[in-house]
Amino acid sequence: MPFAAALALLTACGGQAPAPLSADRLWLGEHIITLDEAYAEATAVAVKGERILWVGRREDWTGEALQVTELGERALLPGFIDAHGHLSFSARTARLANLASPPVGEVTSIASLQDVLRTYMAERGAAAGGGWVVGVGYDDSLIEERRHPNRDDLDAVSRQHPIVLMHVSGHLAAVNSPALQRLGIDAGTPDPAGGAIRRSSDGRTPNGVLEETALALLYPHFLGGGALPAQDIQAALRNYASHGVTTVQDGAASLDDYARFLEVAAEEGLALDVMVYPRVAAEAFELPADAPLGEYRKRVKLAGVKLVLDGSPQGKTAYLSEPYFVPPPGQPRDYRGYPTMPQEAVDALVARFAAAGAPMLAHCNGDAAADMLLDALERAGERSPLGDHRTVMIHAQTVRKDQLARMADLGVIPSFFAAHAFYWGDWHRDSVLGPERAANISPTRWALAQGLAFTLHNDAPVVPSDMIRLLWATVNRITRSGQVLGPEQRIPVLEALRAVTVNAARQGFEECCKGSITPSKQADLVVLSRNPLQQPREALLELEVVETISRGATVFAADRA
Repeated sequence: MPFAAALALLTACGGQAPAPLSADRLWLGEHIITLDEAYAEATAVAVKGERILWVGRREDWTGEALQVTELGERALLPGFIDAHGHLSFSARTARLANLASPPVGEVTSIASLQDVLRTYMAERGAAAGGGWVVGVGYDDSLIEERRHPNRDDLDAVSRQHPIVLMHVSGHLAAVNSPALQRLGIDAGTPDPAGGAIRRSSDGRTPNGVLEETALALLYPHFLGGGALPAQDIQAALRNYASHGVTTVQDGAASLDDYARFLEVAAEEGLALDVMVYPRVAAEAFELPADAPLGEYRKRVKLAGVKLVLDGSPQGKTAYLSEPYFVPPPGQPRDYRGYPTMPQEAVDALVARFAAAGAPMLAHCNGDAAADMLLDALERAGERSPLGDHRTVMIHAQTVRKDQLARMADLGVIPSFFAAHAFYWGDWHRDSVLGPERAANISPTRWALAQGLAFTLHNDAPVVPSDMIRLLWATVNRITRSGQVLGPEQRIPVLEALRAVTVNAARQGFEECCKGSITPSKQADLVVLSRNPLQQPREALLELEVVETISRGATVFAADRA
């Protein structure tokens, strides 16, 4: 019953009228998208402290507010939720050499990559014989040569400094000769289980490109061996907030990173909620005994664990059931990628964490890796009921229709890296998967038909945490070359919005307090320049984030950015 009607009824019956509601802030407008059917006609939202106080029609509001905002043509929505990303990696890489291709960076060839590295080194006063030089984001699918930079390319930049370049996917790296020497990698070094050291034409000499688990040798050098600077964490959070994100994920953090987030939260405070899923890199992994699983401590929550079952489709290390359209150099025609751990290890880890009630994120890019996860869950369920586990299949790029049906039966949530359609759609069609399979990457329409409450993500910093571009890419599936990749997999804008709000909240067991504009829920909101439901789908990229509100406080405002 509207507040005014309830007040009139109470007064007529001789009762005492309730005290007027008192809000910190009141939004009024015709473009309030609550994503809660009970409040679908809302034209007013009031916030008190960290919570949504009241939602209804503006004519029914009789309370008071310290600040009143008329939205006009702007739209008010629930804050966007990062369904999968890497806060610590975003923080660590922000000040490294940016080797990405447009629109994220400026690298278009091996020569321009070398120039960026030289400029980066000169600007930082790199001295002969100095420390590691690290660049991130190079993409062999977008540079002229259509190949990875190798040791010779990087030796041409420096033979004094060890150089390491992280591939845009985060699943491969390129290093020079000094780096190989410091890492102890030579012709006699075997490929690690679940990874590869690429070789020159002689089949023995490392060419400088490393895959998957071979990157573990780099981590002590790449990560710098020290704690994340607080200023880098805060800068990364500000970047997320500028894109309307109010809850951030670190899906593959180290336990040291988790501890560091808690330290910074205690010392300085954090503007956004942070959900941490430490990566399980060994069967002996143990969650910290003193960490309350699923509870926020100063805006940081240990939310579960992260498993990685395979690699990257654009890097051609994802584990597929059918061969790659064009195999990587030196690989046979029937090359299908590979898993990063054997099935028995996946079975053991899935059964263990399911029994412990620890939510799981499982990286599965290839459909063969997806089968590994689903098989493991089925076997775990045969031992004991899985309950409401909400295991999330991260990326789910190449899943088939039959696998989506199995996910529905097993209670698995697919989280699609749907921005791939834009960033790598042409590469998938022409080199990775071929036209037929590429048309069905990130099959959101199939998932919608299956009744799955799927989510969407950017996997930042693999691509920027730009939620508007993510929505645009999902509903349009337009590639860099301007072609539509799999038009039958496009979904309505409303469903894409649900995927980054309502569904994303449910994925993280937070539907009680996030994901919609509902009284008593957390006041996580975003103001957009226009109503996304009233724009042509092709024009969604023109939308701008005007303001981001987290727990009732403005954490980004375009007019103050």
